[in-house]
Amino acid sequence: MTLGLYTRRNRHRIVDDLDAAIERDPAASSRVDVALNSPGLHAIWAYRFAHRLWLRGGLLKLVARVTMTLVRSVTGVEIHPAAVIGQRFFIDHGMGVVIGETAEIGDDVMLYHGVTLGGRSLERVKRHPTVGSRVTIGAGARVLGPVYIGDDVQIGANSVVVKDVPAGAIATGIPATIRFPQGREDPYEAMFKDPAIWI
Repeated sequence: MTLGLYTRRNRHRIVDDLDAAIERDPAASSRVDVALNSPGLHAIWAYRFAHRLWLRGGLLKLVARVTMTLVRSVTGVEIHPAAVIGQRFFIDHGMGVVIGETAEIGDDVMLYHGVTLGGRSLERVKRHPTVGSRVTIGAGARVLGPVYIGDDVQIGANSVVVKDVPAGAIATGIPATIRFPQGREDPYEAMFKDPAIWI
């Protein structure tokens, strides 16, 4: 791979991240605004750098870990460099987000502040969630263990998810219960039926 191709791909990914942030954050006024003022985006970019170091192995794994520890102290977002995160990932506000070592996240996923993708085991196994694409996880939600979250799922604020959630479902509550949108349900009206879906 030539350096030019590598640089173009990274530039394209940065623009994708910026545009995804603008699309999902009504307070964002421009790419420059988001690039300068989004701690979630800063954490994602640092993660992408640290993840590349992690994959190279050896002493670079330690450098990757130290990098993400420093990023956590600045942004309030803790992402293990071994986690696998897809494209156009966005963390709104950022503070208090934790993404564990064996977490896997698809494309076009959005997390709000205080979300934990955590483990429930002390064994050195797959112990963190796998999250599909186009998933939204509300503020303060906890998704724990090696559970699978399907594509197009919505997880409500402060919910605790410890079981798989099928594609297209809505998961809310403690422990989370799963339901599916009813036909052409108005999303705004649905939030009044189930306040935990406010994400």
